[in-house]
Amino acid sequence: MTTPSESDAAALERIFHEPNRMTLLSALCAAGDPLSFTDLKVRSGLTDGNLSRHLKALEKAGIIRIRKTFVGVKPRTTVTLTDMGLKRFDDYLSALSDVLKKAKQAMAGDRRKAPAMSVIGKKAFA
Repeated sequence: MTTPSESDAAALERIFHEPNRMTLLSALCAAGDPLSFTDLKVRSGLTDGNLSRHLKALEKAGIIRIRKTFVGVKPRTTVTLTDMGLKRFDDYLSALSDVLKKAKQAMAGDRRKAPAMSVIGKKAFA
């Protein structure tokens, strides 16, 4: 039986492990091109403040690049995934996949040992 190890956990970068950041990075990967702050806000469902906080953390880690320009008199913020950020996110997703695969295998092994349970209504019977 294979179980997740400490090295597996070490490969899971904490910066990516937050669900909102995973959503943001997934949107950036899918877009391929820079996304505006507004696009990311709509795709993530985050408030301006929450989105700003997550983007600043990702920018500080070198995962994204934030560019602020003006279109006429209106400010426009665009976000791009850096090459290093894409590589790190890809490595994270591979590590997460490995950890989940090992957890699933461990659960399958544990199920064979545990007594069968049936659920009727809200009560469980062994």
